[in-house]
Amino acid sequence: MLHNQRTSALLESSLQEQGGGNSGAELVDLALGFLRRQYLVIIIATALAFAASVIFLRIAPPTYTAQVKVLFGNSKAPFVQQQSAPDEAPVDLESRIEILKSKAVATSVISQLNLADDPEFNGKGGWSHSAWKAIRGKLSSTPQSRKIDPADELIAKFESGLSAWRVGTSTVIEVSFNSSNAERAAEIANAIATAYIDDQLKAKADAHRTATAWLHGRLQELGHDALTAERAVNELKTKSNIVAADGKLMDEQQVTALNARLVAARAQTSEAMARLNRFKTILASDSYSASTGSLNAVSIGNLGSSETLSISDPQNNQIVNNLRQQYMEYERRESEYSARYGSDHLAVVNLRTTMKGLRQSILDEVRRLAEISKSDFDVAKELQQEIEKQLAQAISQSRNTSSAELSIRELENSAKGYRSLYESFLQSYMGSLQKESFTISEARVISPAAPPQKKSKPNTIMILAFGMFGGIALGTALGLVREIMDRGFRTSAQIEARLHLPCLSLVPLLKHRKVIETSALTTATDKESGQRTLSGSSGRHWAAAMAMPSSRFAESIRLIRFAIDLDSTKTPNKVVGLISTLPNEGKSTVAASLALLLANSGKRVIIVDCDLRNPSLSADLAPNAGAGIIDVLLGARSLEDAVWTDPRTNLAFLPVAKRAALSNTSEILCSEQTKKLFDKLRATYDYVIVDLPPLAPVVDVRATTPLIDCFILVVEWGRTTTDVIQHALHAAPNVYDAILGTVLNKTDMKAMNRYANYLGDYYNNEHYIRYGKLTAE
Repeated sequence: MLHNQRTSALLESSLQEQGGGNSGAELVDLALGFLRRQYLVIIIATALAFAASVIFLRIAPPTYTAQVKVLFGNSKAPFVQQQSAPDEAPVDLESRIEILKSKAVATSVISQLNLADDPEFNGKGGWSHSAWKAIRGKLSSTPQSRKIDPADELIAKFESGLSAWRVGTSTVIEVSFNSSNAERAAEIANAIATAYIDDQLKAKADAHRTATAWLHGRLQELGHDALTAERAVNELKTKSNIVAADGKLMDEQQVTALNARLVAARAQTSEAMARLNRFKTILASDSYSASTGSLNAVSIGNLGSSETLSISDPQNNQIVNNLRQQYMEYERRESEYSARYGSDHLAVVNLRTTMKGLRQSILDEVRRLAEISKSDFDVAKELQQEIEKQLAQAISQSRNTSSAELSIRELENSAKGYRSLYESFLQSYMGSLQKESFTISEARVISPAAPPQKKSKPNTIMILAFGMFGGIALGTALGLVREIMDRGFRTSAQIEARLHLPCLSLVPLLKHRKVIETSALTTATDKESGQRTLSGSSGRHWAAAMAMPSSRFAESIRLIRFAIDLDSTKTPNKVVGLISTLPNEGKSTVAASLALLLANSGKRVIIVDCDLRNPSLSADLAPNAGAGIIDVLLGARSLEDAVWTDPRTNLAFLPVAKRAALSNTSEILCSEQTKKLFDKLRATYDYVIVDLPPLAPVVDVRATTPLIDCFILVVEWGRTTTDVIQHALHAAPNVYDAILGTVLNKTDMKAMNRYANYLGDYYNNEHYIRYGKLTAE
């Protein structure tokens, strides 16, 4: 148990290291291994897909595509552009494409080129076309509940070959048509463009003709309505005595002018009154004041001037300024003389008298100016009153015409609306007349279709490439499915990774070859001497292990022996049990070959057949055995009487004699007599090789765990699945803990190169396979 736990731990750590260190080289090896294993599937799938592509190219009718380019724009002659409306709708290319693909255009082209008689369109083509049509019909498998009209079928066939699309962001539409004839495809593509242009010209001419007739009648109605409205405006103005100048009524102009004059007159009256009040204020203040200082602060207004005057300013009133200057000069002299001669001096008194006279003169001048200001105020006030009277009369007269003015405005607006609408319709009518007389199409062909030089469908290179790469992809997918479905063991790494058990050896598959040299072993029982000798009737293991000691088979058996002898746990593995999960996995052959190899090396070896239910090894080596292990356990025979030997190698064999089927085999194997027998065998022989029954069908192997030192699990290459082995080992944990390792049996060594790079060429030398009836591949 300790040995297996250590081995499992080692394997798990190794697997984790391998899983965490996947490199690019490992991925490449994995891919190459997949290709080695599944290359036949990939090649076959690729060949079939390529053949299908070739067949498709043979039966599919060729298709040629002709293309014509049509430019759309509002190109018109200069005189037509002058008469056209300034705002024109942009080119709607999507609508143009739908018109090109419409049934009307298709019908026109079919009629023009007489396509109803063309075998390609009427369904009367050649064998290839008919076969292809039948194949497409079966693939579509659309049930038809009613009979299809031949005309509709013809148009549908035509539309199926037609396609149109916009070229980039330009106003160019590319129209293409598919046909089995290159010249026919170009002819139909050009006919489609021509039919579309003719249809548009005809539609425009009809539209202009209808529009012109409608505009003419509408113009007459609008002209009559506009004239009637204008006459009603003039009649109402004459009736109401309303005169207008420069677009305005005379009453309104008179009120506006009088209102402006009234504002100016009121401003002039206010100015004159302000000047008069100022003079009154000056006269009222100076008539009671005896000091000269009051004159310095007096402000007066000049006659007829709107500016405010200051007495101290000599430029405003010359008289007042002169008198003020004289007054100030006398005042200076009076102050000087008073300081020099005294205030009572005669000169000072005379100066004061003169100054008083000057002040009186100034006041007289101010009074004169006040009288003038009063006269100006009276004139301005009378003028204001006169203007107010005229304005009141004008307003009164304007009110009398207000009701008539509202009616006039309403009639004028109606007349202007009719006149504007009339002029607009007149412009449209003139433009329509021009378009009707000179119709220009907005589309023109800029690149006519030419017969294509090569077919467009089917694309030979693309179909072949698709078939080849599709076949490779299909083959790869099938190979992956096979890989996924393959749950068997193919390499030792798979066993170690999935079962966590070491793989001791890969035993090759034994196949029959031509007899070159017969085996020298005894082939029958020596009845005369009475000795029980082993039979060589099934000589595969004998020939491979003895006659070919250097073969791959012998080397693989030798690896099992070394694994037993060199066990790291140093456990004396004298009793070795060979087990398998399912029957027919070759454990009996491996057990016999291992025992023979050990005996040939001079060891005392006995092989015990413990498969009590199906003793195939006994039937192979000792088919005539009359006594066996059951007789020994029951005490009917001694061990020496039941053992068979090989005279050349001294190999001993304890068979199972033929008898009725046993139902208590597990109880027999775990009995005390069986334990004593194996203790005796352990003491007598160097190695005891036990051939045990399969692990999954019966429980006999679990009953032998106290007897066996270690188990060797034999797994058939590519047959036994992972799930079966894991389930069997999980159900028998005591057996799993005692397993020394596994042997991958019946290995196809040639096929192994597809899963791993094994050095197998060394064993393929003819020198190592010329001996024996059977050889190991």
